[in-house]
Order: sequence, then structure tokens, then C-alpha cells
Amino acid sequence: MRFRRPRSWVQWTRRVSQVLFLVLFFALALRVRISENGVPSVDADFFFKIDPLVSLSTALAARSLAVVAIPALIVLAATVLLGRFFCGWICPLGAVHAAASWFCAKRPVGSPVERRTPGHRVKYVVLVALLVMALFGAHWTGVFDPIPLLFRSTATFLLPAAQYAVEDSSTAVYQADPHAGPLHLKVLTEPLYKFGRNVLFQVDRQAYAGSVMIAALFLLIVALNLVRPRFWCRYVCPLGGLLGFASLRPALRLKNDEKRCTGCGQCARACPAAAQPDRPGEWLPTECFGCWNCVASCRRNALAFTLENPITPATTAEVDFSRRAAMGASAAGVAVMLGFRQNPLAQGRVFGADLVRPPGALAEGDFLKRCVQCGACMRACPTNALQPCALEGGVEGLWTPHIIAKVGYCEYNCNLCGQVCPTGAIEALSIEKKKETKIGLAFFDKNRCLPYAFGRECLVCEEHCPTPQKSIYFVNREVELRDGQKLTVKQPQVDPDKCTGCGICEWCCVFRDTAGVHVTSANETRHSNNQPILPGGSGSPY
Repeated sequence: MRFRRPRSWVQWTRRVSQVLFLVLFFALALRVRISENGVPSVDADFFFKIDPLVSLSTALAARSLAVVAIPALIVLAATVLLGRFFCGWICPLGAVHAAASWFCAKRPVGSPVERRTPGHRVKYVVLVALLVMALFGAHWTGVFDPIPLLFRSTATFLLPAAQYAVEDSSTAVYQADPHAGPLHLKVLTEPLYKFGRNVLFQVDRQAYAGSVMIAALFLLIVALNLVRPRFWCRYVCPLGGLLGFASLRPALRLKNDEKRCTGCGQCARACPAAAQPDRPGEWLPTECFGCWNCVASCRRNALAFTLENPITPATTAEVDFSRRAAMGASAAGVAVMLGFRQNPLAQGRVFGADLVRPPGALAEGDFLKRCVQCGACMRACPTNALQPCALEGGVEGLWTPHIIAKVGYCEYNCNLCGQVCPTGAIEALSIEKKKETKIGLAFFDKNRCLPYAFGRECLVCEEHCPTPQKSIYFVNREVELRDGQKLTVKQPQVDPDKCTGCGICEWCCVFRDTAGVHVTSANETRHSNNQPILPGGSGSPY
């Protein structure tokens, strides 16, 4: 079967496909929220299920084939036949890079033709290093994989920034009410505000600590398109490396008719991957995105894609990744993994006081083996309590979720974080089991709590405590004031058997800087060694 020069219809089909999948990606990110029945309104993990690298690395790290998604295997099998079509037709981050490359200056006709460089092998080095790390239990794939990377950037930066811009600009126009006679500008901005509030965002504005670093990485990889078209896809993307290995002998192959080819190099200039379509016998299927730009750019119909038997050896250039490079990448992965583990927290000797994980999170070692730092749980959290870690969980736990109670609390009747987790790092607990799960323990700071430090009544934390039998109760104590007057004050106490560590007491404290009550990870259900109140087993959770 032979596909002739498509006169750009294939290009437009591909562009439509990219736009549709990108829109679907953002739509799913917007829809990750709590619905009326308390479950996600949409199957938000669609893109994680079709990502072969997420499935493979999580299976290696967790030592479980149960996390391998069937759609990911289908994508991998299709890649063996069709090449890296996922990169050119489906990947939402690839669509962002394609759009950014389009906005960059186009290469003139007489510009030098791009060839394969040593930089192309970097993505294979990154891939092997990440897989070796995962094999030893250090799962950092989500930092570089395009699906978690874009979802994390969307959840913690793009959507909050868009919501902030829409709501604050509309509010500013409403308050200033600029107008020229009967024409008021707010007539235009108010429908935009209501559409964003009621239809598009549908949640209170969220803000995330450390989102600047996440945003900087995202903007950097987009800006790299100024250096080379689709720079990230060419040189860095580990998913592209995995799909490249699967494309060594595709059924869909590019043929160059040497009798018609004049060697003008226009097809090579149109190629965003430097896959060398102008060199017969040296085309790089491992680099080709299947975009058909080369075929459409040829004015002499010298190029065409043909379907051939994949068993038949292909007359193409070999992948530029030697055994020595593979050994070096493996050694690098082991070295990074060992570096991650050289601290007491990673070895399970201590527990981070501020590392309060969401309810349902696995024991820390198992949690890190599955979490891909995607940010889905943070986006879903209705109170904005889940925030990306900096170094609270060590370097290995970068951008994994933890609760900052001063920002938000764990809603007593919500289990959404476990419902949207794509890899099972957070178990999908029932509401009943979630209410019984302890994620930490509250402690009162007697130097800041009003009844202790200043002898003044305050009932706020007890009033907000959501447990049926209040975890916070009062003890009447007599205090002596400055003038010698004695006064009976209700001083709060914490019942450790009932406190779940939800953090609402810290969140609602009248002190907005540092609260008079603080929640730490002590007494968490997931770690028996971190339960000073309720002693458990002696085995290390790591």
C-alpha cells in the first residue's frame, strides 16, 4: 500500500488531532473537582492510562504489573507499527511545542539542513537512567514525562494564573466602572467573569507554594523552541526515547525516490525532528514524529510513506545509542538513586514533622515508588490543602503532595485525592474508612494559643473540629491576670485517640501568621513507627 503526497490534508488532520487532544487534556484538568455525589465527574486519568512510560516506570518501581494500563500497551503496540505517532498526533505537550515552534521564525530556503547530532541521544540516556532508578525504587519519571509534567504545570500554574487574571481584571473593571457615556466596559467583562466562575473554573481560586519553580521549568522547555523546533521532544523527552526504541522497525516507512529527488533539502528543513528524510537509507524512524511535513513540502513527489512488513529489515539509519552509552546511563541512574537515599528521612530513620501526606497515601517508601508528581490530587483538593513538596520529603519527594494546614484543611467528608490518583500512590478510600484514617496529630503551642498565653477565651478550634466526638475538648483552669485577678479559662486539649490530623484547627486559628495549634505527621495511620500515642510494630516502613 502506498500513500502519495497528501497535498497537506494529512497535515491538517494531524493539526486537528493535536488541537482536539490538547483541548481534551485541559478539559479533563478543569473537570478534576468534587461533584455532587463526591466522586470525580470525569475519568481524569485518561492521558496517564495511555502513557507507556508512566505504566512501565511505575510497574518497575512498585514491583507490580497491576499498575500497567491496557491502553498504554495498545499505544506501545501501535508505535511498533506506526512509529512515534503519539508524539506527532496525540501528546498534548507535543502540541504545545508544535504551536510554539510555529510561532518561531521559519527556516529560510537556503538555511543549513539539520542532521542528527549527539544531542539526540540525550533522551535515551534520560530514559535509561529513569528506568534504572525506578528499578531500584526511586521513581522520578514524573518530573520529566510529558503527561505528568504538563498536568502538574496546568494544575499548579496555568489554571490558577488564568483564574487570577480573569477574576481580578474583571473585578478591577467592575470597581472602576470605566465608561464613555452609556457604554460601560463592565458589560463585556461581567459575562466573562460569570462564565469563568460558574462554567470554566467552578472552584475557589487556588494557589500553590513552590509553583514558581514548576512554572519556570514549563516556560523554559517551551522557550527552548526558539533554539530548535520541538527541542524538548528531540533531545530530552524520555517518553519520546521509549517510543523511539519501539520505532526501530516500523511498518509505516518513509521512501525517498532517488530518481525524482533533486537534493533541495526542503523536506529536511520542514522536519521538526531532524529525522533526515532527504537522505535515502538514512531516514531516522526513531526520531520521526509522523507529521508528514516532509511529504507535503516535496514539490516533486519524491517522498511517500508506505506500509511494509515490519519483519522486513528497514533501510534506515540505526539508533545512536551504544552499549557504552547505555552503561553510562545506568550508572548515572544508580548514582542519582544512591544520592536520593543518603539522608535519614529517605532511610526511614526519622519522620518529617511537616510531611503530612493525604489520607490514603501509602507508607512513604511505597508512596514514592508510585507517585508521578502529576498534581491531580492537588487540583482535586477542594480546600487547596494539598501543596507540592519542596524538600520536605527529600529530593526524591520533589513536587509530591503534602498538606499545609495553614493554607487549607483536609475536608472531613472528602476522599477525592484517592479517587483521582492515576497510579495508586493514594488509595481510593471510602468515606467511612477515610474518616478513620489518621494523617497526623494536632499540638497546641502554649506560647501562642490565646487561653494559654494570654488568659483569654477562644473557642474557634473546638467549634470547627469535624469529628463526631470532638477531638478538641476544654479543661477549666484558673489563671491569674496582671492585676492579680483570678479568672477561670477554658483551655483546649487534644484527644489523640480521636484526632485525625485534618488540620482544620490550624487553618481556622485566629493567628493568621503562625497558628497556636500545629499539625505534624505524628500518629499517622500509614506508619506504625510514627505512632507515639498508639505504639505499633517495629518494622521499618521503607
